[in-house]
Amino acid sequence: MTTIGHAFRRVVRRPQRAADAPRAEIATATPTAAMPAVEIGEHDPLLPYLQSASGAVDVDALQLESSALRELRSAGVKLVIPLVTHGELIGTLYLGPRLSDQDYSADDRRLLENLAAQAAPALHVAQLVQEQEAEARERERFEHELQVAQLIQQHFLPLTLPQPPGWSVQAHYRPARAVGGDFYDIVERPDGTVAFAVGDVTDKGVPAAMVMAATRSVLRAAGQDEARPAELLARVNDLLQADMPPRMFVTCLYGVLDPATGHVRFANAGHNLPIVRTAGGADELRATGMPLGLLPGMRYVETDAQLRPGDQLVLHSDGIAEAHGTGREMFGIPRLREVLAGAASGDRLLGDVLDALRAFTGPDWEQEDDITLVSIAWHSGGLLTSFEVPSEPGREREAMRRVADAVAPLGLPGGRLEKLKTAVAEATMNAIEHGNLNRPEVPVLVTAGVEGADLVVRIRDEGGDRPIAITETPDVAAKLAGEQSPRGWGLFLIQQMVDRLRVTSDGRYHTAELVVHLEETRHA
Repeated sequence: MTTIGHAFRRVVRRPQRAADAPRAEIATATPTAAMPAVEIGEHDPLLPYLQSASGAVDVDALQLESSALRELRSAGVKLVIPLVTHGELIGTLYLGPRLSDQDYSADDRRLLENLAAQAAPALHVAQLVQEQEAEARERERFEHELQVAQLIQQHFLPLTLPQPPGWSVQAHYRPARAVGGDFYDIVERPDGTVAFAVGDVTDKGVPAAMVMAATRSVLRAAGQDEARPAELLARVNDLLQADMPPRMFVTCLYGVLDPATGHVRFANAGHNLPIVRTAGGADELRATGMPLGLLPGMRYVETDAQLRPGDQLVLHSDGIAEAHGTGREMFGIPRLREVLAGAASGDRLLGDVLDALRAFTGPDWEQEDDITLVSIAWHSGGLLTSFEVPSEPGREREAMRRVADAVAPLGLPGGRLEKLKTAVAEATMNAIEHGNLNRPEVPVLVTAGVEGADLVVRIRDEGGDRPIAITETPDVAAKLAGEQSPRGWGLFLIQQMVDRLRVTSDGRYHTAELVVHLEETRHA
């Protein structure tokens, strides 16, 4: 406890008893302007003694093992008058020796005690005013900090979201009053894939907002070279770790979606698991890893998932799962999965989740943490078919038949349909033989759908580490002479059967995209 020391250097006169009574004077105390402030510690025995003292305390007469008492004696203090109000010691008056070197009289002590009794309430009021002013300044500073943090967060959240054909991407973000560090980002990459990230920074306020902004910026910069998610998180972790504030880290889920095939590849740095909502329910996609910024040299595991038309990928922060209801129970992941399984699909799903959260927490709920929800939904409207065939010789005929059945409602002329069937069979055979190396357990994925004015058929295998380039126009004489590769007839044939052939490879998957212009078909 810090005491408040006051030195008296005034002549105090007693009221006269009668007109002829002599004027009595109390001699002034020794000046103590240079007396150092003496603090009485919380566990110092002098503190409870002064708390219970009934009047002025003679310092030299005290017998206590007290460091504060020794300091008072060293400073020349002779008398201590406790300032007590409502039973609480709020300060002390220190007096040095009298100028006359005489002891303080009983009248002196009574006068000082009366003065202390009047000064204590006034001092207490002054202390309360000071505390209130300090609290008001602190609240003002805190409110300003929150405004700055919210501004930083909002500035670094995406203003628009990519909407690939056949897909709907939505996000909902609601900050808590004490700003946390939630963030999300979704960006379309030059190769047509969509990169997505959602994360949460520990701590709150401006420091968390600054770390969030730095993490989001580093993720965007590192994602420009189309690195795989696990490699990217490892790189971002090393970049952040050196400058991460103490006791702070970032959880983050980062992934890449191929809208053409529904393939998702992602890695997780300690964040909430993504959930896929299908016609059969809602299941988490398992992936684990250490948060970003804790330790250097971390490595992350990459996970693959295959979405189907009608599926919906949901990313979320712990502001939902850790929200408390009226009975203080948590919303929890099982409840979130249950809500997602029964919610409306597509654009209405996020609204259904938020409605369930409001019903659970009640109208007077004080939000404890930021809430982030991201939905990536694959609409089935333009899709005609999506299936897999084992990588076995002869399965190309099954793929050709199923695609022909699926596109029948489009009314392709006989010649165009036959060319398409030939192209599908040839591309599937290449995928089985050269992409998947005739391994039956590794399937070929075939999708067909209408995208704008085109019919697009995609055949995907897992030979992405062996890209099959489109060769020059085959020349029989050149091939026989060894001047051209003996390969290349299949892709050349496919090119002649469709309006456009596009071949892509991402390091794991190899996809052949066959395009037929429906407008030209109608004119024909």
